[in-house]
Amino acid sequence: MNLALWIAAGLLAVAYLLGGGFKVITAKEKVAASGPGARWVEDFSEGSVKAIGALEVLAALGLVLPAVLDTAPVLVPLAALGLVMLMLGAAFTRIRRHEPRFMVVDLAYVVLAGFVAWGRFGPESFIS
Repeated sequence: MNLALWIAAGLLAVAYLLGGGFKVITAKEKVAASGPGARWVEDFSEGSVKAIGALEVLAALGLVLPAVLDTAPVLVPLAALGLVMLMLGAAFTRIRRHEPRFMVVDLAYVVLAGFVAWGRFGPESFIS
């Protein structure tokens, strides 16, 4: 179970580090043009898109670094919960935009992040 949690956290961290970093350093128009699943940025200001990207980067770091460095490991499940909330917001945005095809991916991220939160708060907690 511990290995599965590390793999899930690592995959989420890579995905959100890359995706969030892209949102932080790229103009909103270029993010929107990066693919059909990125058109949601049209509903948000440039600052909001950058803030979402920054939250994704912070969550990515929070999924791995506290456990690896053995400093405040309680941040790992909290980062996972933050991603759950962020992706639920994304799913609601997809509902509002009538994009159910892309919402499936958002919900898959919710399940994966929820698994990490559950596992790190529960059976494979880093907290002694």
